[in-house]
Amino acid sequence: MSDREKVLSQSRELKMARSVHAYVRGNTAQFYRWLEDSPVAASIPKGPPVWICGDCHLGNLGPLADADHRVEIQIRDLDQTVIGNPALDLIRLGLSLESAARSSDLPGVTTARMVEALIDGYVRALTPEVDDDPIEPDVVRTVRRKAKGRRWRHLAEDRIGDVEPEIPLTKRFWKPTKDERRAIDTLFAEKEVRDRCLSLASLKPTDAVRVVDAAFWRKGCSSLGRLRYAVLLGFSQANGKRERHALVDIKEAVRSVAPSASTASMPRDFAARVVAGARALSPNLGDRMIAARLLDKPVVLRELAPQDLKIEIEQFSRQEAVAAAAYLAFVVGVAHARQLTDAARRSWAAKVAARPAANLDAPNWLWQSIVELAGAHEIGYLEHCRKFALNSGPQSAKS
Repeated sequence: MSDREKVLSQSRELKMARSVHAYVRGNTAQFYRWLEDSPVAASIPKGPPVWICGDCHLGNLGPLADADHRVEIQIRDLDQTVIGNPALDLIRLGLSLESAARSSDLPGVTTARMVEALIDGYVRALTPEVDDDPIEPDVVRTVRRKAKGRRWRHLAEDRIGDVEPEIPLTKRFWKPTKDERRAIDTLFAEKEVRDRCLSLASLKPTDAVRVVDAAFWRKGCSSLGRLRYAVLLGFSQANGKRERHALVDIKEAVRSVAPSASTASMPRDFAARVVAGARALSPNLGDRMIAARLLDKPVVLRELAPQDLKIEIEQFSRQEAVAAAAYLAFVVGVAHARQLTDAARRSWAAKVAARPAANLDAPNWLWQSIVELAGAHEIGYLEHCRKFALNSGPQSAKS
């Protein structure tokens, strides 16, 4: 293992040790293994095969800008996307909300209310005759308002620390090797990639695009240890006007750990799969992504827009938690519903919301899945922390 790989591995372990909520976010593969082995797995309804997020946790939803800078709340990370059972996105989102509520010291009754709200919001998105959206919670309204007011300088200051046309080498950004930089320069010189970049920048094929700077990007959790680069591009028109800049995220695409439908027909190339899923689920994002290859590995190129933000929740109040569950489930429901006919939407809505007893306010399959997975993740988190503390030494264990 190289020095870079060691540092990235330790960084990932540390991130997952910070809280059970962080552990849930970074533990997608184990989530699906535990769900498959759970006694409740057989009761999960089989939905119509559609593109699903596959890793539908709280941090993977947020404001995204389209090509005209219009902002919508959509799914913002599609690394694990597959054509599969849409119920899996609901369980993943429900578990993420539960862990966020527990991290906010909210009582278990709030989690019960959140699961009820989650189903209500999701079903509302699937029901064509219902045209009123759930109330947007304050935490979402705040981040949407912030996103709408952002420009290039905000993105540059947040991501690279300055508006000057370079990427400063820091703990986040590392100098690429000569082979990496050469490969990045070659990638953006390819006609298909170059023309697509110019098109996304609303420029003509006769205009120019160049790599101004590039850096290895130490970012995320599940992506640590894989190819990840920040690339600063310069665009200039043939008439010689001042060069303008864009920041591109290059991310290695890998095999999804989410189970896909047996009848699913998806691109075999991992990057092409991610882009196809993004276009189906989150058009604002998918329309500005490019599937390519770098250093003989599939990668996804994504232009970073100033308006792209995470929904960051440090502390939930009871009311905010319930409102967020309804609204975010509605967002996921809209992403699923746009792939279905009206009849298929109604059929799936009735199936997903079916309750075995009149006194249950949320489907038993969803509640039991979240409860069992919450317990498994709590145990797994504590074991992870113990292992991390033993292997990292006294100083790191205090982090």
